[in-house]
Amino acid sequence: MCMVIFAPIFAICAFATCGGYNGHLQVKVDCADKRQSNLSINIDFGYPFRLQQVHFKAPLCERNRQEILFLDGDFSTTAQFYVTVGVFAFLYSLLATIVYIFYQNKYRENNRGPLVDFVVTVIFSFMWLVSTCSWAKGLSDIKKATDPAQVLLLISACTAQGNRCTATKEPLWSGLNTSVVFGFVNLTLWAGNIWFVFKETGWYKTGQRYPTRSASGKRASGMRQRLYSESSFDQPGENFRQGSFSQSLASFSLPQTQLGTPVIYGQENKFPSQGPMILVNEI
Repeated sequence: MCMVIFAPIFAICAFATCGGYNGHLQVKVDCADKRQSNLSINIDFGYPFRLQQVHFKAPLCERNRQEILFLDGDFSTTAQFYVTVGVFAFLYSLLATIVYIFYQNKYRENNRGPLVDFVVTVIFSFMWLVSTCSWAKGLSDIKKATDPAQVLLLISACTAQGNRCTATKEPLWSGLNTSVVFGFVNLTLWAGNIWFVFKETGWYKTGQRYPTRSASGKRASGMRQRLYSESSFDQPGENFRQGSFSQSLASFSLPQTQLGTPVIYGQENKFPSQGPMILVNEI
């Protein structure tokens, strides 16, 4: 969820602070002949930082002549690479947000969505690392190329005696410094999201379905197998005892009875008539 919310925002901040930068440098040349001095030489530069195309005019302090000078260095490659990574990261973040919200079933179908998301996240993490580091190095070189002391060395009048050259305004680097910070923030965000995307893939689920057993787990499993084998070994004896008991019950039968001839005693014997006598044959 953090990836969905913050990734587009930080991506915009990264390429906006770099691509929207405009620097301004102002120097002055105070010639010995005051009439030929130029106290406001403005030098403007910005993205994509092709400084070799930035030119300005400076007085020669002799015979009212001027010279056209150019800054040194071309840093467009690193700057454009950084901005390109930021733009594509922003677009992919928006696409991922739409898929997460509206096409969640399609995203999880056949496990293709999480796998593609995992690969793309790893690629963008690597691209943020490379682009941010290269842009940080490029920014350091830009600062050196536009350093007022370095620019004044390009002006011929500043090397002559009697002339004074100073910088009245220096570029503000807070915007470009912030762009480098946003680059590392994006790197941390994308690299940290690798683990959460990996948990959605089939690779992580497969590892959870078949976990590796530890030594204690193996010992417990072996103990259960031994108990099971011992219990299964005791079962035949129990079955044998149960069978013997059932056979003994089958062999046991009730005593047989037989009705004898009824005996009737007369009155002279003063015994009442009795019913049939039951003779029991003992087994």
